[in-house]
Amino acid sequence: MLYRSMVYLFGMLVNFFGVALLINATLGAGFWTSFFIGVSDHLGFTVGFWYGAFQLLIIFINAKLMKNLPEVRAVVPVFMESLILDFWLEIVFANVDLSTAPFILQIAALFTGVAIIGLGVAIYILPQFPRAPVDQLFLAVSARFNLSLQTGQTLVAVTMTSLALLIGGPVGLGTLAPMLFLGPVIQYCYTRAYPLYYKIHPDGERVYQQAV
Repeated sequence: MLYRSMVYLFGMLVNFFGVALLINATLGAGFWTSFFIGVSDHLGFTVGFWYGAFQLLIIFINAKLMKNLPEVRAVVPVFMESLILDFWLEIVFANVDLSTAPFILQIAALFTGVAIIGLGVAIYILPQFPRAPVDQLFLAVSARFNLSLQTGQTLVAVTMTSLALLIGGPVGLGTLAPMLFLGPVIQYCYTRAYPLYYKIHPDGERVYQQAV
């Protein structure tokens, strides 16, 4: 349990370091964030309010896709993610401003952020602990329709980007890059992290052989 918990937390930390880097690249919001900003502009309330509201809705969508009961424990990673994101944005990146940086540096931060997010997600889903509803959604889509992680993630990203564009969300390069590349990065990292995760598991090779 300790090993799984450490991997889970490490994956979250890596994931939201990438999210903070993507935000600080200042080249457009990610596809989920862009959608929530658009909804907020039209209906009022804060972006954080709609983030939480849609997370609750997605819990039931995931349950329908997986033909299971709603995963109420999914509220735990939502709370943890909020704390971790604030840690990166409000403490680590508090004095970082790339809005006036050279464009090439912004591009580098953007694509580095996408790569780190993909690595973080791949690590964070390995222990099979409760995931935030938006993270569980692409896994539920992949499982329900027998798709690869790459295809499931890309399908969700394209859908949310299209919705964000329709309602006037801030779609930009920072939205398109995750939409196009995050799925392949997650698939690439996951297929390589999966055997390593089990081979260094405290129970060793036996657990890996059972998993595969």
